[in-house]
Amino acid sequence: MKVLLGVCGGIAAYKAAELLRELQRQGAEVQVVLTQGAEKFITPLTFAALSGRQVLTSLWNPAVSDSASAEMPQPFGIEHIDIAQWADVLVIAPATAHMLAKLAHGMADDLLSTIALATTAPIVVAPAMNVNMWHNAATQANLKTLRSRGVHLVEPASGELACGMVGEGRLAEIGEIASAILHAANPIRDLAGERILITAGGTREAVDPVRYLGNRSSGKMGIALAEAALARGAEVTLITTTGRVSSLRCKQIQVESAEQMRTAVLHHLPQATTLIMAAAVADYRVATPSEQKIKKSSEHLTLELERTPDILSEAARLRLPGTLIIGFAAETRHVSEEGRRKLREKDVDAIVANDVSGTESGIGADLNGGTMLFADREVTLPLSTKRKMAESILHELATLRVDRLQRIS
Repeated sequence: MKVLLGVCGGIAAYKAAELLRELQRQGAEVQVVLTQGAEKFITPLTFAALSGRQVLTSLWNPAVSDSASAEMPQPFGIEHIDIAQWADVLVIAPATAHMLAKLAHGMADDLLSTIALATTAPIVVAPAMNVNMWHNAATQANLKTLRSRGVHLVEPASGELACGMVGEGRLAEIGEIASAILHAANPIRDLAGERILITAGGTREAVDPVRYLGNRSSGKMGIALAEAALARGAEVTLITTTGRVSSLRCKQIQVESAEQMRTAVLHHLPQATTLIMAAAVADYRVATPSEQKIKKSSEHLTLELERTPDILSEAARLRLPGTLIIGFAAETRHVSEEGRRKLREKDVDAIVANDVSGTESGIGADLNGGTMLFADREVTLPLSTKRKMAESILHELATLRVDRLQRIS
């Protein structure tokens, strides 16, 4: 995905650097365009260093920035039309009231506004300004015009502003903006009508009121699946152990233990068309957790463990006809063989088997890869960002759903 990140002049301009990094984490190639006002708040060199690309600042000589390193790669010629056509999506964050007015009225007097007028790519704007400027009738009229033209608006958050006032005008959360960008850039709606239930994170099994047995799962894979599914039109319910994700506009259920996750999954399973069990559920729990904190009183401590419920097998047994179930198998050896065994024994539609023996990918990492196993075939999932891997998994899900419908008809 190729993203043009336009940055306008405002105190929130520094947050655009964080947005750039988040987009890179999602696998995007990012080219930054700064207005003259933005350069007063943050230097082009900052974005050049983060993106590895020269920052574009001038309509007259866009491939050269006085503040950017001359060694940075120059991806474009000097024509602003080339830049506009390169992008899969244009995002302006933060967008000032002045930029909103220029966009609404078709003005093109600098590089960023000219690109916005020339591009045919989706446009996402994330405004940030004083609360009175935001509520001004002129600003609201401009926003109405932009919405009517299909511009994706990420509305500002409410809170204390840089000027000292309190109200709407703060730049939206970075995750929310990134999610809107990915949604705008991905017009594929092949999961519209699907109700997907996703689990994420590692469960915690109490030892006493303070301690627990757990694992290193960060929940990133499940969250990436939820983001990708929403972008493709699905209705998503996320059952997670990692805390609420503000950028995800879906139902989120917080759980901690394997038993709590089992209860939540079985409760929502009848309404789901697909269950994706990306969570790392503990295999064992303490048989009788201590009601009081266990004191350090001896050199050794023995804990009696018992098996946790097999949520995947139970869900497969109780699912309604037509419900698809995809499980995960995180393994350190014999990855494919263990994945095939799990596919067979759990009686699910697919297993995503991945090698977590190293530190580069898998549990807790930003990258992942593996093999998606089906009864009659397997699909290699190359090492990539978890968002890219999520897209690949959901593509296979959509294909599987189409195949099932064709068999029925």
